[in-house]
Amino acid sequence: MILNHTHTIDLFPIAPYTFDVSFHKPDHFPTSDNHWEPGVRWQTMRWQGIPLGLKFENVGNLYQPCIRLSIWSQTPLDPDFIKGLRQELEYRLFLNLDLTVFNQRFGDDPQLGPIIARWRGMRPLNVSSLYEYLIIAILLQNATVRRTVSMMQIMYKHYGTLLEYDGRQFYCSWEANDLNTVTEDELRALKVGYRAKFILRISHAFSAGFDEITLRGQPRSEQRKALLGLYGVGPASAGYILSDVFHHLDEMDHISPWEQKIYSKLFFDVDPEQPVPVEQLTELFNQRFGGYRALAVHYIWEDLFWKRKNENIPWLEKLIRL
Repeated sequence: MILNHTHTIDLFPIAPYTFDVSFHKPDHFPTSDNHWEPGVRWQTMRWQGIPLGLKFENVGNLYQPCIRLSIWSQTPLDPDFIKGLRQELEYRLFLNLDLTVFNQRFGDDPQLGPIIARWRGMRPLNVSSLYEYLIIAILLQNATVRRTVSMMQIMYKHYGTLLEYDGRQFYCSWEANDLNTVTEDELRALKVGYRAKFILRISHAFSAGFDEITLRGQPRSEQRKALLGLYGVGPASAGYILSDVFHHLDEMDHISPWEQKIYSKLFFDVDPEQPVPVEQLTELFNQRFGGYRALAVHYIWEDLFWKRKNENIPWLEKLIRL
């Protein structure tokens, strides 16, 4: 699908805001729906059923941030659509997150303080809808990063839409109802394994009316209950969603075995293959970062993976297996 129509608007995050470390997360596995270069990110998005090509450009600075957003579409977009898209992106990208209290509270922390100073203004990143996030979570289950990348790419090729805009090509995700007539055997033929059943059950739930926007206005307990009611969603996935999608920045009640190994090295400097108990990690996070557990750990985690971009970290490479 060639996108020829463009519309440009400016987005204004709450200062301080840093573009590159907010729009590029080295720990995220690579997917063919986006590309980042310093100062710019291309990203596809399906909004209200319409596939879009987006280009975010940094045209501001730390204390006067401004993001120039160019929107490519196949047909012209009306003002109400643009307004809704702006509001959605402001939400998904945490652009209205005020970091003042967080920065003040942890600025003198011996471990977190220097990282805040280095990445001041960094936001978490989630461009995906809840449905898209769940598909990624399913494909990450019991798989190496390399395997997940392969499964995601074959799903894009079979059910996504290839968009061409700004001289580039990227895939755009499918919608839940696009899989209504797909069988489990068809998905298994794409070598996604047992995940085929999970993907279809989740897709059918969203096709039947499971609504992310309505859920945003519910208390965290109700959001958790609704998420756990989805087939194949356990406490770990629900926790990630509550933090990344619904912006509960103190949500960190579950630690996966993989994270346990990395946290053990980061916070206790022990061999990742002989990690400290999860209960000990949880107690540490509660004591040091209560109120901002997910955001505080996000800063420390991202700092590690930005270091990995510039230097080899042997113990981490053993755990990633890309």
